[in-house]
Parts: sequence; structure tokens; C-alpha cells
Amino acid sequence: MGGALILAAAAGALALLLLAVRLWVVLSPRAPVPRRSLSLLVVAGSGGHTTEMLRLLENLSNAYSPRHYIVADTDEMSTHKINSFEQIRADRNPSATFPEYYVHRIPRSREVQQSWLSSVLTTLYSMWLSFPLTYQVKPDLVLCNGPGTCVPICISALLLGILGIKKVIIVYVESICRVEHLSLSGKILFHLSDYFIVQWPTLKEKYPKSVYLGRIV
Repeated sequence: MGGALILAAAAGALALLLLAVRLWVVLSPRAPVPRRSLSLLVVAGSGGHTTEMLRLLENLSNAYSPRHYIVADTDEMSTHKINSFEQIRADRNPSATFPEYYVHRIPRSREVQQSWLSSVLTTLYSMWLSFPLTYQVKPDLVLCNGPGTCVPICISALLLGILGIKKVIIVYVESICRVEHLSLSGKILFHLSDYFIVQWPTLKEKYPKSVYLGRIV
């Protein structure tokens, strides 16, 4: 019990530190930098999360290049869906030059029905492996919609800014199935994302700082 309390206190202190530094980073004035393309890091999740994410990407401009997809190391289905999506997209317009895409794997931060205490440990482990990957990719934009895998990725992206390596924009789109309550990932990343998008007016009422665009998937 004592070890669990110490771990929880350490996690809370880290969260407060990240929030404080994040506030400073967000409020610091930054001159806009024009660019012709944006490197995109997309966090895919098993089942409906990946399906919703690919629907979001259907009309994505080719200016988002290259595209990097993050999937859990045991999620073969999402990898198959991503490869099929990119192939269909390229086949629709053979004459167009489509951006490169890559699929990266990291351990799941939390399995279904996994205990909360062990989830803290597996999330820290996933974060430990996520940071080198995020550092290597150095995306301009992270796009995610709720899978547990997105938490360590987004925190790693925040660390890039905190360490002065690169400012990464984080866009979180809450799943369409979340009508009245945020997901656990949403509750965490609501305070850390640059743009938090909800798809139901009831969530906009509860979280005024969110962005409501109607149904987008």
C-alpha cells in the first residue's frame, strides 16, 4: 500500500509539473512559421478508434506529409486497415504524388480490464519507449481520438516542447460514442491538448473550452 501511495504521489507531482510547464509554453508568444507540408503523427487504436480515425483522414490534404501511424504492438487489425486505407487512397488518383507513410509499434499502455495500478506501470513503460520514437519522428502535429496508446505519445510530444526540441501541436478528437462523458484518455488530454474537439453539444456544454464541430466521422 505504501509503495502504491508513493507511486501515485510521484505521478501526481509529474502531472502538475507538466501542466505548469505546458501553461508557460502555451502562453509564450511564438511567430508563425509558413511551411509547405506538415509531418503528421496519427495514433490508431483497436476496433472503432482506428475506423473513426481513418474516416477523419479520408479528405486529408496531401500537405500532411509524411504520415506516421502509431499502433499497439499486438494490434494487427489496425495495421491491416491502415495499409488498405493508404493503398485505396493512392489507387483513387494514380497520377497524384501521395505522401509517404510509416507504421510504428509501441506496447499498449493499458489492456482491457487491466487494474489501475498496473496500468500506471505499463503506461510509464510505454512512455519510456514512446519518447525515442517521437523524438525520431519530430512531428508537427499529433492527431488522436482516444485509445490508451495516445496518452504516452502525447506526453512524449509535450516533452519535445518542454525540452526545447520542437513545439508539437496536439489535436484530440473525442470518439463519436462519447455523448455525455469523456473517455479516460479524454479526461487526461483535455488539459494537455492544443485543440480538444467533441462531437456532441452536451459535451461542449460540460467542457466550454472544447471545440464543437458537429459530427465529423
